[in-house]
Amino acid sequence: QVQLIESGGGLVQAGASLRLSCSASGSTLSTYAMGWFRHAPGKEREFVAAISAKSGSTDYAESVKGRFTISRENAKRTVSLQMNSLKPDDTAVYYCAADRRFVPASYLRDSREYDYWGQGTQVTVSS
Repeated sequence: QVQLIESGGGLVQAGASLRLSCSASGSTLSTYAMGWFRHAPGKEREFVAAISAKSGSTDYAESVKGRFTISRENAKRTVSLQMNSLKPDDTAVYYCAADRRFVPASYLRDSREYDYWGQGTQVTVSS
């Protein structure tokens, strides 16, 4: 069983940066593909970014490409999401998730494929 805990959310102004972290207990994250998703009020949960388990390939939603970076630190059992140039539209609860499949990152956009989820961390970007 993998328990995921997100941290690093907060309230920032547009243009600022935040770094979200996802830590794991019960297992190393190196054998899992990891994804970040977000859920804003009145909207469906959407894919943000993913990193594959073996090659470390990455994939991003078009809305965050060039602004967000996903990375992993296997020794620390963490996956991070560096978010730069934040916009009010980025306001949401952000969730990290773990997927046991060994597939390229481009196959990791479907939230239904993930096996474990964190509780989420709120990110609010004011204009």
